Amino acid sequence: MWRIGQLARMTGVSDRTLRHYDKIGLLAPAAVDRVTGYRWYGVAELTRLERIRGLQRLGLSLRQITDVLDAPDAQLRQALTETVAALRRDIASMSQAVVAAEDRLATDTSILPQLSHVGPRRLHVRRLSVGHPAELADWCVAPSTVLLTWLTGHPVGGFRAAVGTGRGGETLTLPGRDVVRVVVPPARGVVGAGQELFDWLDRNRLALTGPTLEERLVDADGVGATVLEVPVRSTTAPHAGQPYVG
Repeated sequence: MWRIGQLARMTGVSDRTLRHYDKIGLLAPAAVDRVTGYRWYGVAELTRLERIRGLQRLGLSLRQITDVLDAPDAQLRQALTETVAALRRDIASMSQAVVAAEDRLATDTSILPQLSHVGPRRLHVRRLSVGHPAELADWCVAPSTVLLTWLTGHPVGGFRAAVGTGRGGETLTLPGRDVVRVVVPPARGVVGAGQELFDWLDRNRLALTGPTLEERLVDADGVGATVLEVPVRSTTAPHAGQPYVG
């Protein structure tokens, strides 16, 4: 038999780890000397330890290993199936993070777009026919304003728009949708941020599916910011349903 330090050196596992395994009931020593407190391990414990390490290499957590170490093979296979699915999700998430970080490094941009899903929203609006984006400033004079624009990219010529009225006017319901959202701080111009956002959508192969919502928000201290919210779908994958056109 081997003392804990000897087993640790044999297997490359620290004494502390072996004591932790004993504490959580995963790997108890074969015997503990009542006088010295020395822990002794035999071949059965060595075999169990190697199985624990093997399951760790397969991606199982210690909690999962505790559940399946002595369980039937069917239970182990189920745990491995769930682990593989979770690892694939983690890999996909990390891959997306790498792509986003590389895009941020490669471009001179001040925005950090976020993908999310929003629920339906009902607005009261007044429809506009806009010849140039500068004309919108005359309609967006209130501290808190909602503006909708029907654009598919950088404005070229006239386009349709609608401004929120609060009450009265036409009722317009925006359906639940996937959106890209950007919060534009007061120091950053909305027009420039919007242009950067359209460029970001192009690079990420996202197509607009409805009007861009621009909402000016003001907190209790009078500090304002603008939220840009663009409904999108991927142009690289199949999609269901029809885009919202308003």
